[in-house]
Amino acid sequence: MAKKKAPEQKGAKKVTNPNVMGLRAQVLEQPITQTLELNYMPYAMSVIVSRAIPEIDGFKPSHRKLLYTMYQMKLLGGARTKSANVVGATMKLNPHGDAAIYDTLVRLSRGYGALLHPLVDSKGNFGKVYSRDMAWAASRYTEVRLDPICQELFRDIDQDAVDFVPNYDGKLTEPTLLPTTFPNVLVSANQGIAVGMASNLCGFNLGEVCDAAIAYLKDPGVDLLGVLKAPDFSTGGQLLYDGAALAEIYRTGRGPVRLRARWRHIKEDNVVEIYEIPYSTTVEAILDKVAELVKAGKVKEISDMRDETDLNGLKLAIDLKRGTDPDKLMARLFQLTPLQDTFSCNFNILIAGMPRVMGVGEILEEWTAWRADGVRRRTYHVCKKKEEKLHLLKGLGRILLDIDKAIRIIRETEEEAEVVPNLIIGFGIDQVQAEYVADIRLRNINKEYILKRVEETAALEEEIADLRDIIGSPARIRKIITGELENVKKKYAVPRRTEIVYEYQQEAEVQAAAEEVPAYPVNVFLSRGGYFKKITPQSLRMSGEQKYKEGDGPYLQWEGNNADELLVFTDKQQCYKTRLADFDDTKASVLGDYLPTRLGMDADERFVWACAPGDYSAHLLFFFDNGKAARVELSAYQTQTRRRKLTGAYCGKFPLVSACLLTEDQEMAVGASDGRCVVFHTASLTPKTTRNTQGVGVMAVKAKHKLEWARPLSATHIVNAARYRARSLPAAGALLREEDRGEEQMSIL
Repeated sequence: MAKKKAPEQKGAKKVTNPNVMGLRAQVLEQPITQTLELNYMPYAMSVIVSRAIPEIDGFKPSHRKLLYTMYQMKLLGGARTKSANVVGATMKLNPHGDAAIYDTLVRLSRGYGALLHPLVDSKGNFGKVYSRDMAWAASRYTEVRLDPICQELFRDIDQDAVDFVPNYDGKLTEPTLLPTTFPNVLVSANQGIAVGMASNLCGFNLGEVCDAAIAYLKDPGVDLLGVLKAPDFSTGGQLLYDGAALAEIYRTGRGPVRLRARWRHIKEDNVVEIYEIPYSTTVEAILDKVAELVKAGKVKEISDMRDETDLNGLKLAIDLKRGTDPDKLMARLFQLTPLQDTFSCNFNILIAGMPRVMGVGEILEEWTAWRADGVRRRTYHVCKKKEEKLHLLKGLGRILLDIDKAIRIIRETEEEAEVVPNLIIGFGIDQVQAEYVADIRLRNINKEYILKRVEETAALEEEIADLRDIIGSPARIRKIITGELENVKKKYAVPRRTEIVYEYQQEAEVQAAAEEVPAYPVNVFLSRGGYFKKITPQSLRMSGEQKYKEGDGPYLQWEGNNADELLVFTDKQQCYKTRLADFDDTKASVLGDYLPTRLGMDADERFVWACAPGDYSAHLLFFFDNGKAARVELSAYQTQTRRRKLTGAYCGKFPLVSACLLTEDQEMAVGASDGRCVVFHTASLTPKTTRNTQGVGVMAVKAKHKLEWARPLSATHIVNAARYRARSLPAAGALLREEDRGEEQMSIL
């Protein structure tokens, strides 16, 4: 048989390689754009649409296939079965391997504890969501069934409320969505990582979600933050309430939520017990971090820490040394360990096959519209069934007029196939009605039976009229949804697990964390290449000359305190925040710490300037080579949280020439590459709160020249300052005289 040639792609090049197993092999070259379009994009869309991102019912395809399989196995209200049976049956819909299916089953189980309302009632070891290392038992040992709340997931599944599609081999059908009677998408926490996007949905309290949905149905403009207080997590803990941040999450679907552990102090044993931790961390991560701090000597109040988790629940025990204040210690641990953590919300949901990041209001809008369509479809399905029954009863009513005639027609008909046609002719009914009459048992051909059936006609007509009214009335559909939500809340709502802390003193926490930092005078030295030294005055008096790498030299130095903060600016317009206490005391004879490495800067990022901000009451002056200067309030770099890096630290449109810390207004001197100089007073520059402001012109730089240096007038050799003072800005300046130049002009950078 002749071998078929592979189709050549348009625009591709054919390359022949004669050295492949002695045969002439042809390699087809494909443009990268075509590879992305034909190969990568279908894969990316498949992961996004069919695997990683949840839909409006709150489920990913793997969840939906698993739960529907368990529903088909009669595990809703029935006895438990081995998990292995469920895994095997689910592979008829989800052929991705038994391990992946069992992992999905575990995460939906009550034993694992990842959901506020578990969907799988489990028996056996299913691990714990708060443990990284606790492995769950194999599927042949554990047993499962559907939790009673799943009744609300499948209530309308047999009434055409959702669409069904064939499974992967076309032998079975499965629902595209589950007709949940409550907004499960907001109740069940869900996380997924797709290609180029991700989703991270936190859980909310079921009762609050139902109240929010009801309030939204009554008034789409309702303030949801007043009804849906805050996220709720299955591991409990405390949520540090930030109204502005939550409002942003509710509006955009993105933003952080701050969580912290709950603890108690046992005075008799001088032990701190941690019994609830943030949803986003694990006990192992907490233990590892605390052990690291104790080993480094940063936390000296702890004598021992151990995991005492048992069947009664999570418990981490911390033995305190005598005289330790537990409140201050926990404030420090919240700052330094995952005992206080952040959950980053990303409400990315598939709507009609397209991923959308939505706020809570948009999610409720989409859910109520989808649920209203489901109720309408269910009502139409019920109405259709009743109309069919009414049609049959009307045919039966015709028989009531002359039962003997019907019996005679059936008895006198010679062939069975002629019974239905003869009834149609004899009573003027259609084929469906005739089939129904013909199938009535002999014992039911009496007036009592027929009259009882016919009496249903009037009731059916009323019911059908009512159902048709529901189908055409959005208000009645909203009322039905509201009733279902109230019923769900009444049956399944439970108290919040995560406590909301409305008032807390973050400044006090930071102060408590800083109290333990020893305060003593130090001298700070920074080289042009970015090497940092912190030397005590005693060591400095005994030291010789400062050591620098070849080609490097002194740049900045000042006297400070070990507890001071440090702002480090880079050529990528970024500012790194750290503390002098984070660096070890050293000597003049060593090179010091290399800041780009110590602060984790990017590979092509270099240090340009640094300062100690103090109480953030001063100003920063930035000078650019186009002759402009920007005066920025130092408070613009102050943050409530201990952020390590700030982007947009200064304007990046023009090269930075110099920077200085301005504690009080003074005269500054700037010089250009053509030898001209301008002296001006900093009071003429208006302070800005925007870090990346372009500033204002202080020197009119001529073409092909640029600003080269800037420093306080007191730090220059200028004698005739009046010659260079500017009456207005920007100024052209004057050429520096020989007596004003000094020995050599050097740029700060």
